[in-house]
Amino acid sequence: MDIATLVGLIGAIVMIIGSMIFAGGVMPFVDIPSVVIVFGGTFFIVMMKMPMGVFVGHFKALGKAFKPSVFDMSKVVERMVELSTVARKDGMMALEGQQVPDRFFERGLQMLIDGSDEAKLVKAMKQEIKAMKSRHEGVHSAIKAWIDFGPAMGMVGTLIGLVLMLGNMSDPKSIGPAMAVALLTTLYGALIANVLFGPILAKLEGYSADEVAYRELVIEGLRGIARGDSPRNVQEQMVTVLPPKEQARLMAA
Repeated sequence: MDIATLVGLIGAIVMIIGSMIFAGGVMPFVDIPSVVIVFGGTFFIVMMKMPMGVFVGHFKALGKAFKPSVFDMSKVVERMVELSTVARKDGMMALEGQQVPDRFFERGLQMLIDGSDEAKLVKAMKQEIKAMKSRHEGVHSAIKAWIDFGPAMGMVGTLIGLVLMLGNMSDPKSIGPAMAVALLTTLYGALIANVLFGPILAKLEGYSADEVAYRELVIEGLRGIARGDSPRNVQEQMVTVLPPKEQARLMAA
């Protein structure tokens, strides 16, 4: 569980609800027609915009924002140096059966065992990174649609409320509910964009960038093994992407 995401979301909700309570209670800020207009309307507009597979899949992807990043760059450098030592000492076939942290790493290692040269290895693994980025961008587009259309549906609700209010000016009792729809739909649209989906999108985009960086680091290490570089040279090529403290620790080992 990523504590920052969880605490941040809960904290924001508590601050908003707390301010409502201090202002006179939560119930004045609850309006079913406004909820239907904004949340229901945005839901179906996003469905209309995205392919069904992406639309369904992006709900599952939202949960990833609450999980910590699993890409440990330092460990992959250390493991790659170990594999480089094995390959340099006993040959590529000695890499068969070696444990690696993920499927992408495993696929690249298997290509080396099967005799792929550096160019073929890099081309195949870059294509996999490109495909991964395309999948992630589809999910991100679906989440971004909530950010774009949530406030837009809020504005639609505001216009509906104003029309209802102006059409019943002779009935003072109807003005209050119409104004509630007009104002609360804008509030709900802002909450969708800025409290829920905006921060989650930023988190997922960061995780996606981390995964791309991780995979490119794996490629760099496997390229060194394919060329027959020494473990020291493989390490020196890989540590350049790490923070200075991690670089110093690994190089001193």
